[in-house]
Parts: sequence; C-alpha cells; structure tokens
Amino acid sequence: IIWKALFVERTPISEACRGVLTTLVALGLEQEVQSRNLNAMRKFFSNFRDEGVAGAEKYSSLVFQKSGIRYAVMTNIPFDPTETQHWKPKPKDYSSNYRSACRVDPLLAGDRKAVENALAAAGYDKTIEGAKQYLRDWCDIMKPEYMMASTPHNFVLEEDKGPAAKKQKRGVNEEAMKQPFAFTDLTSNNCATECDGAEEGLASIIDEHSDFLTDVLMKVCEERDLPLALKIGAHRNVNPSLLQAGDGMVAFADANMLARLCTKFPQVRFLATFLSRNNQHEACVLATKFRNLHIYGCWWYCNNPSIIEEITRMRVEMLGTAFTAQHSDSRVIDQLIYKWAHSRAVIANVLTKEYIKLLESGWSLSRGELRRDINKLFGGSYEEFLAKSFT
Repeated sequence: IIWKALFVERTPISEACRGVLTTLVALGLEQEVQSRNLNAMRKFFSNFRDEGVAGAEKYSSLVFQKSGIRYAVMTNIPFDPTETQHWKPKPKDYSSNYRSACRVDPLLAGDRKAVENALAAAGYDKTIEGAKQYLRDWCDIMKPEYMMASTPHNFVLEEDKGPAAKKQKRGVNEEAMKQPFAFTDLTSNNCATECDGAEEGLASIIDEHSDFLTDVLMKVCEERDLPLALKIGAHRNVNPSLLQAGDGMVAFADANMLARLCTKFPQVRFLATFLSRNNQHEACVLATKFRNLHIYGCWWYCNNPSIIEEITRMRVEMLGTAFTAQHSDSRVIDQLIYKWAHSRAVIANVLTKEYIKLLESGWSLSRGELRRDINKLFGGSYEEFLAKSFT
C-alpha cells in the first residue's frame, strides 16, 4: 500500500521518498528501482532476514560500509525494561560500529514515578542515593559516551534567584501547611473534579534545583566526567491516534534554559541540537559564550537539504569548524545511507562557497588543511569536545 501510494501513484520527489531510492540504489538495487519491482527488493532484504542474527550483522556491516561512517551512537534507556533485559545479567555483544549513550529523560524531567518504579524493580532504595547508585551501575554496564535526553518544546527552567534559591529543595511546603483545610482528606474521588483544570495546560517546569536533576543526574555526570546531550524542542503526542508517529510538531523552544544549565554546571559538557529552525541562531550564539557547549547536527524536521544548507552556512560563519555538521539520527539503520549521502552533498556545496570567499579574502589553503577542516566538521570536533575535561 505504501509503495503504491508514494512511489507509483505519486512521483517520489519528497526528501523522505528520495532517501528510500538513494538507499536502494546504494545497496545495488538500481535495476529493481527502475523497473518498480517491489517483490525483487523484498527478496533482497528477506535473504538477510532468513539468516537470523548472522544476517542482521551482515546487513549492518553492509550499511556502515555504504554510508561511509565508522560508528553510530545508540540511545539506550535504563528505565525501560524492554531494553534493560538485553544488558543483564550480561550485556550482549555488539559490533564496534555501535557505541552506547545512556538515555535519562525521567531524571531530567523529574519524573519521580518512572524513576521510583525502575529503582524498585531493580532492588534499589527509592532515595536520592539509590537513584545515583542506579545510574552509576548502569554507566558501568553500558559504558556510555554521554548521557542523553530529548526535551519537550515547553521545556523551561526557573530563573536562578540567587544564593537563597539554590538552597531550596522540593519537600514540605511549610507555608501551605498554615493555610485553611491544609489537612483535609484529598484522597477522595471528588478531587478530580474540584482541581483547577487550567493548570493542565501550563508548560511543564523542570526545576533546576530539583533532586533528580541537581542531586542525581548532574552529580553522576560530574563524578564520571560524562557529557549530557540534549535534543530540544519536540512536541510529543500531537496526534495520539498515530502513537509514536504522532510526535513532532515543531515549536520554538526556550534556549535560555540551556544557557542556565551551562552556567550552573560549568564542569559538565553539554551537546545540544534544536528541532526548530527558529532556534538555530540562538544556539550558535550560545556556543560562542560557553566552552562547555557543543552544537551538533540537523535534527528530525531540520534534516531537509534546504534547511541543512541554511543552518550549516550560518554555523560556519559564526563558529568556524567548532561544531558537528550532522549526526545520524536514524530510527532504522537503513537511514544511515541516505542521510549521510544527502547531507555530505549539501554541506560540500556550502563549504565550497565559504572557501571561495576565504580565498578571495587573500588566504591560501592546502589540501591538508582542507582535510583537517572536513574531519572536524564530520566528527573530529565532536571527539575533541568529548576528550576535554572541566572537572
């Protein structure tokens, strides 16, 4: 049905459809594409599937070879039992083409229920120290390159109001206890109808003084000298009927919270990418202000040639080569092939124009210097940033 709707009844001119064609041709299926032979394409993939794990590993190696990348970083979630089963009691072996990142969304969002459920299931104390030990142990198991979280479009942090605010912790609100009806039983079913529904529409406030963020996640990042990678700005559950496919309306995000994180935790390295095109200039400015911030990639709906071109040109003009031009961001492994092929073509065009301007300004450039710059933009700057330590 999908093939017929997108490739037969319509011309596959969109970036997503063109990506499918690029991938198929790179895998040697050009003739099958030209003849629109869907069954032949399916047979090609079924040959790998029929070989089980060996076939999957063989196909993975083929994709990395065709995409021309050395490794991709996975996002592994220690709070998801469907994932943790693959790491315990002994982590399953996987190719050196893959590296791990520890996804910590519940800690960043202060999702106490998700954290406590994970701690209880694993036999840890449901305390701050228990949460820290849980995260430490998973770092020992996964050996992540960095911590990682995807934040919602309305992710904000409270303003730091000075030394007094820094001492505040979430706990008993003594002032609230002095109010009338403070000790009224609120466990009845009436509470659902009596509570003010307007508060449901408020932006979720991620308290930068919260126990999980300050006393767990940031503490472990500092102890282990691990960076925190943030993907900022996704609007989840836009169309609930589509489940995960219903995520993704682009909305402007508060970039100030990133500045506050970099300021409050100067020993932690932050990697950041924004979903909204409108946040890209702010991100570049912030990267010029904080040595513990590294900007990377064109995420999700920014991964279109016209937007990649615009963002890359702006980043080169503002940051030189001190950023990472693109990242894989692949839901399925096949996407590695077309995303990198298409991105390289766009970025090469941008760089050509920028180097011409440099030459016209009187600078000479050797092949070695050019290779050095390209290496920095395609992974070198990222690896240099990870090698830094501010602890």
